[in-house]
Amino acid sequence: MDPSYPLVVRALCEFIGTGVLIILGNGAVANVHLKGSKGYRGGWSLIAMGYGFGVMIPAIMFGAISGNQINPAFTIGLATWGLFPWSEVPIYIAAQFAGAMAAQLALVAIHKPLYDRTENPEDILATFSTIDAVHSKLNGFLSELLGSVVLFASALALVSSPLDSSGVEHLALGFLVWGLVAGLGGPTGPALNPARDLGPRILHALLPLKHKGSSEWDYAWVPVVAPILGGLIGVGCWQLIFGWAVFG
Repeated sequence: MDPSYPLVVRALCEFIGTGVLIILGNGAVANVHLKGSKGYRGGWSLIAMGYGFGVMIPAIMFGAISGNQINPAFTIGLATWGLFPWSEVPIYIAAQFAGAMAAQLALVAIHKPLYDRTENPEDILATFSTIDAVHSKLNGFLSELLGSVVLFASALALVSSPLDSSGVEHLALGFLVWGLVAGLGGPTGPALNPARDLGPRILHALLPLKHKGSSEWDYAWVPVVAPILGGLIGVGCWQLIFGWAVFG
């Protein structure tokens, strides 16, 4: 992040970056799950790749401007450990949620004929938000927690590497997310990001889609609380072990 850029510019980058994440990530889910799509039943590898590029592309575009946090859990974790000003946290989080919801609306608009053909409510919900595969909140929580700890600690290690990487760390972030979704995607999705899950879930509840079922609000707290806790632990572990060497 470069604080020399005005907050409004950095917030706009967070809005756009989170939107790109949703367009590429949830868009890949829609391609796989919505009946009649060219990628219908294309498999989990396609979804993992979508989220990987959904993080990689905005990281390359905005990493040096806003930090490409695009995740309220990361923003809160950074602020808690003194790596980001608390005064800017509400603006960043508002931009992240707004970007996620605007992008999800765009996805629904262009996929509307496919939503109309899709009769399975779980396929429809999957294009918005996550749910544990065995309908266990505990399993979902532990899966989201582990993935979030690995994500945030590894992301900080990548962007703070002493190697002269010339932007390679931003490419590596995409591969990190790609690998996490591929490796930990079986139980929950995963979300790893409150804005990515809660923002679209709100829209799922509000939009008049045919064949949609429950928005699974009894599970909705899991992909919000677990990533935030994961952010506190992941950022904290990195800060306690390596932070002194980078920031003094």
